[in-house]
Amino acid sequence: MTNYLITGSNRGLGLEFCRQLNSERNKIVAICRSTSSELADLGVQVESGIDLTTYESIYKLRNKLSDFKIDIMIHNAGLLERDSFPNINKESVLRQFNINAISPLILTKVFLKNLSNTGKIILISSRMGSIADNSHSDFYGYRMSKSALCMAGKSLSIDLRARGIAVALLHPGMVNTQNRSIPKALTPELSVRELIKKINLLNLEDTGKFWHVNGEIISW
Repeated sequence: MTNYLITGSNRGLGLEFCRQLNSERNKIVAICRSTSSELADLGVQVESGIDLTTYESIYKLRNKLSDFKIDIMIHNAGLLERDSFPNINKESVLRQFNINAISPLILTKVFLKNLSNTGKIILISSRMGSIADNSHSDFYGYRMSKSALCMAGKSLSIDLRARGIAVALLHPGMVNTQNRSIPKALTPELSVRELIKKINLLNLEDTGKFWHVNGEIISW
């Protein structure tokens, strides 16, 4: 049995991860701020009311899951707020940094003892966090926070290698969700199916790399 901890599970990619990984061979703990009927219907263990930006909430979760051994931790929770220069709002940038970059690092730290040796940490990043690939500007807070997440993931891959824990930064592609519909974008089903393939193949030889859902390496 493989034990998964998945954040941002009430909708979008997080919900789809729970749906596709839900089987008798897997144990899923779905983390979210507020649950949804779709998530509740899956029958996985749902831990709602979790604010990943506060230590209090994260430690409360850890205490409840103190005996839960995690094989794969999927940091999917994220926040995107639209902005462009010079219309930058400090509070908006900080909100995105807190959920996109800082909370995955702190959650990993708090649950470090729960992580299996040879476990995996999956950070759902974005191509918009690539400095080399940036040709459109805009989305300052989101781009900056995802770049910071990439740095955190790369550093974690170095610090956790000795324990056999592999780290991957994954870009899910342009995905149609409940909040947006983009021509030629991937469905959540297709994106997550391909991401799961990458997760299953992840090993220490590939730890710390930034992958596109199509298998290509994304430049930092």
